Amino acid sequence: MSRRQTRRQFLQHTTTAAAASAVLPYWFSSQRSLADDAARNPSERLRLGCIGTGDRWKAVGPDAMRFATCVAVCDVDANHAAEGQRIARERNEKAGYQEQQVDVYEDYQKVLERDDVDIVTIVTPDHWHSKIAIEALQAGKDVYCEKPLTLTINEGKQIIKVLRETGRVFQVGTQQRTEMGQRFLGAIAILRAGRIGEVKRVVCDIGGAPTCGPIPVADVPEGLNWEKWQGQAPLKEFRFKPTDSKWGNSRCHYEFRWWYEYSGGKLTDWGAHHVDIATWAIGMSESGPTSIEGLMVEHPVPLVNGMPTEDDRYNTASKFDIQVLYPNGVEMHIVSHSPQGNGILFEGTDGSFHVSRGDMKDIVGTAVADVLNKTNPLPEGAIEAVYGKKVPGSHMENFIQCVRDRSLPISDVYSHHRAMTTCHLANIAIRLGRRIEWDPVAEQIVGDPEANQWLGREQRKGYEINVTI
Repeated sequence: MSRRQTRRQFLQHTTTAAAASAVLPYWFSSQRSLADDAARNPSERLRLGCIGTGDRWKAVGPDAMRFATCVAVCDVDANHAAEGQRIARERNEKAGYQEQQVDVYEDYQKVLERDDVDIVTIVTPDHWHSKIAIEALQAGKDVYCEKPLTLTINEGKQIIKVLRETGRVFQVGTQQRTEMGQRFLGAIAILRAGRIGEVKRVVCDIGGAPTCGPIPVADVPEGLNWEKWQGQAPLKEFRFKPTDSKWGNSRCHYEFRWWYEYSGGKLTDWGAHHVDIATWAIGMSESGPTSIEGLMVEHPVPLVNGMPTEDDRYNTASKFDIQVLYPNGVEMHIVSHSPQGNGILFEGTDGSFHVSRGDMKDIVGTAVADVLNKTNPLPEGAIEAVYGKKVPGSHMENFIQCVRDRSLPISDVYSHHRAMTTCHLANIAIRLGRRIEWDPVAEQIVGDPEANQWLGREQRKGYEINVTI
């Protein structure tokens, strides 16, 4: 695949695969298991390095080990690393590779230096994703990285530049593109078939972020390298307060999502899923919005010039209604609450429907019912046409297949960058408290030099991303 190839160019040169079996519901496809192939033929197994082995990795890592033999795990929390090593050894033994050593590292660069590592999974906190991914590409590795891929818009530009230069394969972990019964692909196919007419409005309900009271300074847990965990972010004291939840209130591990220092709150957490699907559905995966405005927003702490004024409690937006306008005339709202609940509402001139991880249902009209009941099924091959080839059996399986044939994964960096740009712009707008005008071609904020500085952020010395854009 050409290093300068875009998603559109790839899809234009990809033939549509055969239609899914008529005896299965339209959102399923069947294909030979690559995991079975790898198990039967040891030469088919790749060598895997796992960077970040916390809670989320326990799903991603073992999934990757269906196709690859793990040779190294890495985490700045020694407890996570030890657990990752144990799981990797068990998986290797189950696959018949019990003699394979699984080395443990605190420094991810040690994994990238290994010549025997073909692919890496990156399952770290958000603020570490881009730097590790870029250096993995430069080290000649193919990459599977959890969402959201970036902390800023400029990080997305940096990753795309390096991806084009290296020609590696990169799958983003936005599993809604393949899993959940493939109903999100089905929703896109319904729109493309014109079943609700022209799409006019989209509502992405991503839920609100939690709030909390003051979190006291606490001792850093044994085994955790707190300085290294913070990476590019400003150095802060470790804070923790036990609660009924597994993680308590904290600046670390799962709870990092609710701090602007490390993430973008719900807008980049669930927004990376629903805004991604919505952007794909309305045909804006190679473009972007023209304006973004927070119609309603609540933050747990006061902001001054967009920056939190208190550092002892969560600070990302807890409630919001953000209006996003696109050049094709579609109006999107990214909200923390809607009558339909978590999911995506598509409103067209001839009907509307709502899709979520749990179901897909008509709001006005019968587009969904007609397809599900096969009274007016989708055209043959409609689901496959959404991706451009046979729909993968799973997200990780799609990654492995693309590593082998060097094709573009279903969750590619190009489209993910565009969706995340919308999410990052939404955060800029609500943090600065004003409407943002965006040029999707130049990828610049228009007429607002102060806001334009928010496309990137200062990175702590020693943790910079050294890629010029």
